[in-house]
Parts: sequence; structure tokens; C-alpha cells
Amino acid sequence: MPADGWDPAQYARFGEERQQPFFDLLALLHPAPGCRAVDLGCGTGELTVALHKHLLAGETVGIDRSAAMLDDSERWAVEGVWFGQRDIASFPDPDGSDGHFDVIAANASLQWVHDHDRLLAALTTALQPHGQLAFQVPTNNDHPSHSVAEEVAAEPAFAGVLAGGGDPRLAPVLAPEEYAEALHRLGYTEQVVRLQVYGHLLGSTDDVVEWVKGTLLTPYRERLDPATYEAYIERYRTRLLEVLGDQRPYFYPFKRILCWARLP
Repeated sequence: MPADGWDPAQYARFGEERQQPFFDLLALLHPAPGCRAVDLGCGTGELTVALHKHLLAGETVGIDRSAAMLDDSERWAVEGVWFGQRDIASFPDPDGSDGHFDVIAANASLQWVHDHDRLLAALTTALQPHGQLAFQVPTNNDHPSHSVAEEVAAEPAFAGVLAGGGDPRLAPVLAPEEYAEALHRLGYTEQVVRLQVYGHLLGSTDDVVEWVKGTLLTPYRERLDPATYEAYIERYRTRLLEVLGDQRPYFYPFKRILCWARLP
């Protein structure tokens, strides 16, 4: 098991479905030839290269906390793109050592960082004039795939092991209108904020378990020993099937918020 809980192979099981929101976000970004860009939570780096090429960037930095996800990044590297291991919650460095960027992008990663009002303000300080900020965050916590995970974590068999760290999968995502208001307060003069529902036709309800094992449940995998984690997964699977039923195929609606904004 990877020490940080992330498994690139598990994440890639629904690669095409996970990539579509990134390309929708990419379409909002204006090319900026020669720009300096950063991809926060770059994962394996494949999409970082797509970002770099779309922007016609001079330099693009991809950073991610997970060593397991970054293990494969070098095979995606092209001229002008490099990767580094780092917790995105530490970006930008308060001492200014990260410098300034023309584009800051984050695809399905900011939900792991708390206090988004503070976070957006910090990211804005790292942007050049006319700089672009683009991010996409899931907002599906009211779906049984997410709510059942929280319910099972509170059961006696798992609550004691997870006690003390709070809910590791609790996302601090704001409402779409709150992102729009925050971006306005921060001085962005252009913005697009939209809520989009992505419908994924999975083979069965059971495939939802495989989906969340690749993302939502990674903090549990990191904090639980292997035997307890497997027991958690089986209990989660049982409860999820009780709630959703054994549907074949299963239509999985997944809500995401896409945001793009540009400074004057």
C-alpha cells in the first residue's frame, strides 16, 4: 500500500471520466504564450502537459503531495515542464520564494485544502497582473457515495481508529455563488463560475466503490491498517448497495464546480 494512500492504477480505472472536467476547465483558460504556470495537485503529470501545451507556456510546474502519483510523472515531462513533491496547502510560500505566475490551475485538488476564502486570497497574491486562476472541485457530498462513507466511518469498528483527526474526507467546498463573490472581492474583473453535473454510466452500483477507492477514500486508506481498511471497504460496499440497490448499469451523477477568473 502506498504510504500516502494514493494508488495511480486505482485512480486511472475511470481515467476518461475523471479527465473530462479537466478539459472543460482547460477550455476556459486563454492561451498565454511564454507564460509561467503552476498545476496544483498534478497527479501523474499527464494533464499538466496538456495544460502546458494549451497555454503555449514557457514554463509549467506541477506539484503534488503524493509520491506514488508522481512516480510516473517523468514519462510525461516535456521541455518546459517539471514536477515536484509538495503539499499544495503550502503554496504559495509566504516568503515569496515561489515567485509569481501568469496561470494557476488546480483540477480536483483544492477540496483537500481547508478555508477556501483564505486559500483563494493566498493564490491571488501569487498571480501577475492579468493572471488567470482556474480550478475545478467536486461538490458531491450529498450523494450516497459520499454520505455513506461518512456514516460507516462513524461506526464503532472504525470511529475509534479514526478519532482525533476529524473526518478525513470532509470537503470545505463552497457554493458556486460563494466562489463568484470571493473572486469579485479579490479583484478579478472577469470570471466564469458554473455548477456542472457529469453523468457517468457505470457497469453496476458496485463500480461506485471502485470509483471512490481512487479518490474519496484515500485518506481512510492512509490512516487505517490494511485489514481494517479492507473491513471498512466491505462494510461501505454493503451499506451503499442497501441504499442504492444493485443496479446494472448504474447512472452515477457527479456534481462539480468549475471556476475561471482573470485579474485586471
